Amino acid sequence: MDVRSVARFGLFSRALALALQAVFNALIPDHQPDAFSPPRASEPQLLDSVVEGLLGGLSRWDAEHFLFIAERGYLYEHNFAFFPLLPLSLRAVAGALLWPLAGWLSVRSRLLLAVALVNGLLGVLGAVALYGLGRVVTQDRRLAYYASLLFCLTPASVFMAAGYSESLFASLAFGGMWLLERGRTLSGCGVLALATAARSNGVVNVGFLLYLQLQQALGRAQLLRGTPWGVCRGLRYAGIAVCFLLKAALGSSAILLPFGLFQYYGYRTFCTPTIGPEQISPALLELAELKGYRIPDTTKAPPAWCQWPFPVLYSYIQDVYWDVGFLRYFQLKQLPNFLLALPVTVLGGTAAWQYFRADPWLCLQLGLLGEPLRKRGRAEGDRPAAGFRHPRVFVYVVHASVLLVFGGLWMHVQVLTRFLASSSPVLYWYCAHLLDKNEPWLRAPRDGGCEGECAAPGRPCVRCRTGAVWKGLPRNPLTRLLCHWGACSPVSRCVLGYFTSYWLLGLALHCNFLPWT
Repeated sequence: MDVRSVARFGLFSRALALALQAVFNALIPDHQPDAFSPPRASEPQLLDSVVEGLLGGLSRWDAEHFLFIAERGYLYEHNFAFFPLLPLSLRAVAGALLWPLAGWLSVRSRLLLAVALVNGLLGVLGAVALYGLGRVVTQDRRLAYYASLLFCLTPASVFMAAGYSESLFASLAFGGMWLLERGRTLSGCGVLALATAARSNGVVNVGFLLYLQLQQALGRAQLLRGTPWGVCRGLRYAGIAVCFLLKAALGSSAILLPFGLFQYYGYRTFCTPTIGPEQISPALLELAELKGYRIPDTTKAPPAWCQWPFPVLYSYIQDVYWDVGFLRYFQLKQLPNFLLALPVTVLGGTAAWQYFRADPWLCLQLGLLGEPLRKRGRAEGDRPAAGFRHPRVFVYVVHASVLLVFGGLWMHVQVLTRFLASSSPVLYWYCAHLLDKNEPWLRAPRDGGCEGECAAPGRPCVRCRTGAVWKGLPRNPLTRLLCHWGACSPVSRCVLGYFTSYWLLGLALHCNFLPWT
C-alpha cells in the first residue's frame, strides 16, 4: 500500500511540476544569460512550437548540454563534463519510442519530450527505491514512507524534472544501495556502475561496497572466535580474507569502469583526433570560434592536459572552464549562493551531529564491530532503536558528510542542494525523522483515509479540510501535514517550508534562466 501511495504522489508531483513550469515559462520573461546556446540542427517542424511552449523550461542552463550531446554527440571539449548515460537514454527514447512523431517534431523536440517521459518515470522509480532502501537500513517502515514522500517534493525538484541527470542518478544510486543492503552484490554493483555512467560522483559509491563487504567479513570472522585455534580456523580466516578481497576488487572495478572508459574516450577524441574542422558544421565552428570552445582538430597540437601523467579530462574541465577548486568560491559576491545552500548545509550538519551524539561509541568504531563488542561500550538498554539512529545508517551519514564537506569547500556551493538531494538518502531520512518526532498525531489510525479528527497532547484537534483544492491532493501523511499547516510544530513548518518553497521557486526561476541552485 505504501509503495502505491509513493508512486501516485511521485506521478502527481512530476505532473504538477511540468504544468507549473509551462505556466511560469509563459508568464515570466526569460533572462538572457551567457549560457551554452548552440544553433539548431534542423528546420522546425509543425508541432515544435507547441512542445517548446509546454516543455521549453526543461531545457535551461546545463540541460542544453545534455540535449546537444544527445543530438550531435561530444563535439566541444567542455561537453565532457556531462556523462553519457542520460544523453544516450534520451537519444534512444527519441529515436525509437518517439520515432512515429518524426514527421511533426524535430529531433530536439522529441528529445524534450523524452526528457519529460524519462525523468517522470525515473522520479517514481527513485522514490520507490528510496522507500525500499529506507525499510532495509532504518528498519522503520513509517520513516521510510515519509522519506520517500519527501523525495517526491525534493528541494531539487526542478533539476529532477528538467534535462539534468539528477533523476537518473538518484534512482540508480538508491537502487544500487538497496541491492547491496539486501546482499545482491552482483546486481548492486551493476546498477551503481550505471550510476557512475550518469554522474561523476558515482565513483564515491564504491565506498558502500567496500564498507558492507568489510562489515560482512568481520562478522564472519567474529563467529570463529569461539572455535579452537588450528589449521581449519586459519584456513577459514584466509578464505574470508580472500573472498573479501575478490569481491571488493571486482565490484570496485565494475563501479569505476564507466568513469575510466569515458575519460579514455575523451583522451582519444582530443589527444589522438581523427576528424578536422572540415568535417564539422560551419555553424558549430563559428560558435566555437566566438566562444573559444575547443574542438577535435587533426591540424593542431593536442591540448596540454594530454601530457599529464594521468590525463583526466573531467578534472581539467572543472578547473579551466568552471573554476572549481579548493576555496575558490569563497568570495563576497557569492554570498547569495551561500545563503541558498544554507538550509541543506544546516540539515546535513545537524543530521551528522545528532547521529554521533546518539551513539558516539558506534561512530568511533565505525560501525564495523559486531553487536557483542558494541555492548562493551554501552549499557544493554542503550542500543539505538529502529529509525534514523539505527546502526546501519552510519555509513550513509558518513557519505552525506563527505559530500557536504567536499561540495562546500571545492564546488560551486549553490549546487549543494541538488548534489545532496540526488546522491544521499540522509537528507530525506533526517527530515522524515523530524516530522515523525514532532507530529505524533500522524501515527493515529484514520478511517477512510482523511476523515474524522485526531489530536496530540497539548495541540489543537486536527480536522481534514474539504475544499476543492485540498480534495485534489493525493491522500498521504505529507499532504495531511500541508493541509493542516496551522497545527504543525515550528520544526515541521521549517522542514515543509524549505521543501515546498524550493520546489516552487526552482520551477519559477530556473525555467526562465534566472539564477538558482
